[in-house]
Amino acid sequence: MRQRFEGHIAGVGSGSGTRVVVGHWHRTPMGAFADVMVETPTGHRVLLAPRADVAAFVETTYRFDEVRIEPVEVAERGADWQVSAPSLTLSLRIGRSTVLGHLLRRLPPRLLTSPAWCRLVDPVARLLLRGVRTTGTAGAGRREYYGATDVRAVLAVTGTFDGHPLGPLRPVHPPCRFGFSSTPRRPSLTTVVTTVTGRTA
Repeated sequence: MRQRFEGHIAGVGSGSGTRVVVGHWHRTPMGAFADVMVETPTGHRVLLAPRADVAAFVETTYRFDEVRIEPVEVAERGADWQVSAPSLTLSLRIGRSTVLGHLLRRLPPRLLTSPAWCRLVDPVARLLLRGVRTTGTAGAGRREYYGATDVRAVLAVTGTFDGHPLGPLRPVHPPCRFGFSSTPRRPSLTTVVTTVTGRTA
């Protein structure tokens, strides 16, 4: 079994100590959707998922202390992203591609998103991007591969979680603890194909 999820992952830290990871998925086996993973300053990990089937899949793949099924919307308006859910409001200002992003854009996407490539570059990703891995276990006897094709900087963030202000943009530190990999320490928006292989249960 091989499942591909094509879209974007935005990872940001904040002055309050809360770290937020937004998945905006355009093409997946479950259709298009957005989900959010939040880790509070105390280490409490929360998943915001729009549907029960999405929540069940993500729960199997990652680790959370709390799961909330609620509508999650992402609106892209040029360089501005608006993420909204009953628990969360988030505004992101997206910048240009980083140096790494420019390098990735020079290579064929088919190569960058292949599991073989993800296995090859995993040791390099671990060394250069603290907390980041490109392959690892995904639970239930499966493996997951992150194939990035572009990385853009996040320049600013505003928002609230459970009514509390997030504060200004900060690095994603300490690394998020949802799964085998965190997002890059530098707040960023990554264009990615995530491939999950192996049994589904």
